[in-house]
Amino acid sequence: MEALRAPSFPSFHLSVLPTRFHTRSYDKPLLHLPFNPLLNSSFSSICGNFSKSKPCTARSSASSSEAMDLPRPSHHGEEKFDWFSQWYPVAPVCDLDKRKPHSKRVIGLDVVVWWDRNESEWKVFDDACAHRLAPLSEGRIDQWGRLQCVYHGWCFNGSGDCKFIPQAPPDGPPVHTFKKARATVYPSAVQHGIVWFWPNTDPQFKDIFTKKRPPYIPELDDLSYTKSMGARDFPFGYEILMENVMDPAHVAYAHYGIMQIPQAKDRPKADREGGTPIEISVKRSAIDGFDAERELARSKFIPPCLYYTCLDFPAYQSNESVSSGLTKEEPSSHMSPKRALLILICVPVSPGNSRLIWTFPRNFGLWTDHIIPRWMLHMSQNLILDSDLYLLHLEERKIMKAGPSNWHKACFVPTKSDAHIVAFRAWLRKYSGGQLDWGTNFSSALPPTPPREQLMDRYWSHVVNCSSCSVAYKGLQVLEVVLQIFSIALIGIPVINHGVMSVAARITAVSMAILCFAASRWLSYFIYKTFHFHDYTHAFC
Repeated sequence: MEALRAPSFPSFHLSVLPTRFHTRSYDKPLLHLPFNPLLNSSFSSICGNFSKSKPCTARSSASSSEAMDLPRPSHHGEEKFDWFSQWYPVAPVCDLDKRKPHSKRVIGLDVVVWWDRNESEWKVFDDACAHRLAPLSEGRIDQWGRLQCVYHGWCFNGSGDCKFIPQAPPDGPPVHTFKKARATVYPSAVQHGIVWFWPNTDPQFKDIFTKKRPPYIPELDDLSYTKSMGARDFPFGYEILMENVMDPAHVAYAHYGIMQIPQAKDRPKADREGGTPIEISVKRSAIDGFDAERELARSKFIPPCLYYTCLDFPAYQSNESVSSGLTKEEPSSHMSPKRALLILICVPVSPGNSRLIWTFPRNFGLWTDHIIPRWMLHMSQNLILDSDLYLLHLEERKIMKAGPSNWHKACFVPTKSDAHIVAFRAWLRKYSGGQLDWGTNFSSALPPTPPREQLMDRYWSHVVNCSSCSVAYKGLQVLEVVLQIFSIALIGIPVINHGVMSVAARITAVSMAILCFAASRWLSYFIYKTFHFHDYTHAFC
């Protein structure tokens, strides 16, 4: 989902990649990518071995989404998906500060993530102190490496045991050892640079990591692949986010003017944006997700959070560097194939809110990640994310008005390009009653719509939680102040030394002052557009 381009190797786009898969022109450069995931079997084996069951087809004369002839699910009973017996990603490790606790909400649960230096592990607790339910995420890590509640100073170790209650008399009963003094601890683990947690504190799940692990993708542990990650919160729900990342057909239109979409030479453009038919077939659908294929690409949905696409390119011998992309030269048996993965983790936060964690590992053009700062990649990605954020927020409200269980009646999806979305909604309807199960945490009501600038705010949805962007934000703010100070100082120099400085020197100083002031104003505008709010009006693109 990036619009950033390197000199000879294009950046990778969160939404761009799917649309490129159907192009037949091999002389176009690849997109830019940066993400992580689940599954007990390896990603590689999935990429190479998809089910051979009947593909999904679509008829243009259909009157509803039921026109899509989806393959029959392999589970015929009343089996339901248990949303609270799954691994959920909390945050990328690269964006977590070990010096302080972090507040997160996942599937309606408020949790605190903190680094236990005594056990050298990330821990996930319920974000409530046993004392009077104050948020532990507002606390601190004390000098002994314990999580301290900042309200009354109660301290907890990595196992949740209360180790110290300042208000308890030393010679009194050891109230800190009482069971009710314990913090609530969730099973947690780190895989592929992401902290995962199991949203159930039942003792039977204490060692769940040894029985069922978060999804595993070998490429994310392979040093020959790039692994840049990003995350952002959205003001629309999990279902809408999942639909959007599965939809390659929207890229040419919703992100027009931001990304360049290559066109197949044997297919004329039907409109300015260059949208084309996309042949997608769903090969298998079951309670554990579904597989799909389209030209040059294979995709998989693994509930609850993961959607990924695997793209293998043949190796080509050419005088051009690897970073120049695919060429028309003949494949070379002496070169390993290029592989790019688009990995998207859609995290349910609360009704009307979701979180996306992304990474686009690839085994070519690795040098771009070493010279382009991560915050610049996120700048481009956020621009793309912003371009359809507002319409998705409104779309969700229209779907909720019709009723989630009536999605297949309210929406008309007659083409094969919507096969992913139809398969996802069919899966959701069969195994979860058409919507995510929040348990007793929330009702299904959506929060009110805030003003557009607040809705599309980047700072609280991304910057404050991103280690790279937050550092860049603070650094640029300092530079802005320095430029303003310089402009004032340069104006003062000719005034103080009026009788000493020559006319040329005074003119030079004033000119430099004006340039510094202008640069500070431009930088202020850049900071606001990059880290706070960047509107996107489709009518003028």
